[in-house]
Amino acid sequence: MGEVDTIGFHYVVEAAGCDPGILGDANRLREIFLEAARLGKMEVKMTHFFKFSPTGVSGMVVVAESHLSIHTWPERGYAAIDVYTCGTKADPEGAVDYILDKIKAKYAHVSEIKRGIYEDDDTYTHMIMTWEEALRRNGK
Repeated sequence: MGEVDTIGFHYVVEAAGCDPGILGDANRLREIFLEAARLGKMEVKMTHFFKFSPTGVSGMVVVAESHLSIHTWPERGYAAIDVYTCGTKADPEGAVDYILDKIKAKYAHVSEIKRGIYEDDDTYTHMIMTWEEALRRNGK
C-alpha cells in the first residue's frame, strides 16, 4: 500500500445521566478532554470550547491523530461525543472511558467505526461495532 496508514478508529458516543454542572462548564470540559487526549497518547494541536446561552457547550480538541469533540445538553444530562484517531498508536477507547468517567455518565451507547479500510479497487470502506453500557459510579 502507500506511505501513510489510512486506518482509523472513530468512537461515536451517546452519553446519558451525566452531571449537568460539568456538561455546562466549558473550562472543565476542556480540562477533561485535554487529559483524555494525553491519556489516549494523542498529540494536542489546538482546542476550542464554546458555551451557549442559556445552556450547553460545544468543544473540540484537534490532535495530530484527528480529533475529540463534544456537544452537551446539560438540562437533559446528555452529551454527544466523538473521538477519532488515525493509525494504531493512540488509545481512543481509553480516552472515551476517561471522558465518560469524568462527566459521570450513567449510560453510554457506543459505536466504534474502523475507518479507512483499503479495498483492492482503490476505494475505502469502514466497519461498525456497537454496544451499550450501564456505567457504575462510586460502587453504585
